[in-house]
Amino acid sequence: GFVLEAGALIQHRVEAREARHREEESDPALHEMTRQIIGLGMEVHRHLGAGLLESVYEACLYAELQRNGLAVQRQVRIPLIYKGLRLPLAYSADLIVAGSVILEIKSVEIVLPVHKAQLLTYLRLSGCRIGLLMNFNEPLLKNGIHRLAM
Repeated sequence: GFVLEAGALIQHRVEAREARHREEESDPALHEMTRQIIGLGMEVHRHLGAGLLESVYEACLYAELQRNGLAVQRQVRIPLIYKGLRLPLAYSADLIVAGSVILEIKSVEIVLPVHKAQLLTYLRLSGCRIGLLMNFNEPLLKNGIHRLAM
C-alpha cells in the first residue's frame, strides 16, 4: 500500500515537472544550451554505444562540454540544509553546466521514478532551473533523455 502510494506520488510530481518544462521555454539562451548539451550527449553515445559504466559517459561528456566552450563542473557537492544545519557532503551532482543545468548520468536498464525524484531533489537543493537525466544504456539516446524543470 504505502510503497505504491509513494511511487504514485513521485510519478505525479515528476509528470507535473515535465509538463511545466514545456511551458518554461521563456529563456531562449537556456533552451539553446540544453539543446547543445543533448547534442553533445548524443555525440558521446554515437562514439561509445550503450552498456558502459556511468563514470565513462560522465567523463566523456565532461570533455565534450569543455571542448565546446561550456562552463562545466564535475561531481559538484550539493549541501543539504536540515533544520538550519548545513550538511555539506549530502549529495553530489554528476555535472553542472553554466551553474544552471544539472546533468544526471545513468546507464541503467530502465529509468525509474526514483531516478527522476533524485534529480528533482538536486534541482531544489541547488537552485538550478533545468535538469537532464541522460540514460546512456539505450540503443537511441533520445529515448533515454528526460528533461525536468523547477
